Amino acid sequence: MQKFPMTGPGLIRLEDELRTLKSVERPAVIRAIAEARTHGDLSENAEYHAARERQSFIEGRIAELEEIVSAAEVIDPATITGDQIKFGAHVRLIDEETEKEATYQIVGVHEADIKAQRLSISSPLAKALIGKKVGDTISVPAPGGDRSYEILDLRFG
Repeated sequence: MQKFPMTGPGLIRLEDELRTLKSVERPAVIRAIAEARTHGDLSENAEYHAARERQSFIEGRIAELEEIVSAAEVIDPATITGDQIKFGAHVRLIDEETEKEATYQIVGVHEADIKAQRLSISSPLAKALIGKKVGDTISVPAPGGDRSYEILDLRFG
């Protein structure tokens, strides 16, 4: 079975989503289907078809989350040390072209959220960062051409 590296908070977020889907969303969609059935002819019942589609999505997401959670390998960034960037690191960068600074944490694929500054370990930027040190410059391919970043700071935990 493939293991998915993940931080503790990332696993908690996925477990919370799974719990909500099972205890809130699934019962709500079952009620919606039952209600739509009372409206007569199912072949022309838009509410019924929408509820069935939603049920299909929920059941698929539950199965996906159960697989991910059961195969999660929690890695605590607080236990990681060193001067090289690894999984769990918080990295502060500066875009050499725009002079904009950004800080990202390198996390597992299933907990990535760029808006929350959580960068997937499989992303091009994270791949370029792994193994580098403070002061290094990296180049990352981007749609508008390669971007260069300087690594300003690194911390774990």
